[in-house]
Amino acid sequence: MDSIRLMMEEHQYILRMLTVVRKACYRILKGEAINYEDFDRMIDFIRNYADAHHHGKEEKLLFNEMVEHLGPLGNKLITHGMLVEHDFGRLYMKELKEAMDRVQNGDDISKLDVIANAISYTHLLKRHIEKEDSVVYTFAERQLSKEILDKVNEKTAEFETSALKQGTQEQYLNLLKSLEEKYR
Repeated sequence: MDSIRLMMEEHQYILRMLTVVRKACYRILKGEAINYEDFDRMIDFIRNYADAHHHGKEEKLLFNEMVEHLGPLGNKLITHGMLVEHDFGRLYMKELKEAMDRVQNGDDISKLDVIANAISYTHLLKRHIEKEDSVVYTFAERQLSKEILDKVNEKTAEFETSALKQGTQEQYLNLLKSLEEKYR
């Protein structure tokens, strides 16, 4: 298993969901009612596929090894860069859900917060993915020893085996496809 290639492939699915989120926000901007069920499904994908599944592998496997073995530069890149951005993404999702609840309870002006948090998340993740694909992952491949990369690959294979048993990939890629159909 090539864990970095797998994570880059997962980025493509996440980018596709970001397109769905933008299109759903555009519909709100044009005056359509918020489709709460669809937004809940988008948040579910983001929290459970992009964050728990994908970021989980990064944080528990690759990034830990980078912090441990790549000195101050690796530590700074991960703890003051990538992990901070992961936390910002979680904050945007929390605030998006809270804004949706306010709108459902009659606070129409909170539609602005729905759009703002959803779009801010898409901007953050697009830049974040570009950095990981072009800088972080290539830095890891160049600087981590073959043994460490093999260890990450082995642990990623174990992680994926567990996710396969739970149906994570299938569930969330089907969810992505269904939302893409609706938000063409």
